[in-house]
Amino acid sequence: MDPFDIKSTLLAKHAQHVVLIHFPIALLIIGVAFDFLALWKRLGKHSRDLAVAAYYNLTVAALSAVPAVVTGVLAWQLQLGGESLKGTLRLHLVLAIVSCLLIWLVWWIHFRVHRRPERTLPAYRLPTEVLAVCLIALTGHLGGFLSGVNGAS
Repeated sequence: MDPFDIKSTLLAKHAQHVVLIHFPIALLIIGVAFDFLALWKRLGKHSRDLAVAAYYNLTVAALSAVPAVVTGVLAWQLQLGGESLKGTLRLHLVLAIVSCLLIWLVWWIHFRVHRRPERTLPAYRLPTEVLAVCLIALTGHLGGFLSGVNGAS
């Protein structure tokens, strides 16, 4: 395949998924990092700015997670013709859906507080955020094996 052939690059059977998955992964990780920094700097003058940065990163992570999951399902349909899933591919799909739901849950927790600033973020958000980051990392790791990046698929 010619790397400068735009048509074949954009219409490859899995190209969109491979590109789009990086957005929710990176935005979730950075959003959670900003949230932890805001908590750590709680008494400092920049903690509100960090909390706002966390909220906006989590918002875009949630929005970008949906096309990532959709293009993953499309890649499965186009490359495997909708064969039944088994093994690593099935686990990757299940973890991707759960990761997407967790990203939306983390965003919703932040959204409720962002909408009403008199509220404070609940303490249970921190383990939820850590779980979401770990789960999306595991999902991406499995996706790397499926794509051949982390070894034979």
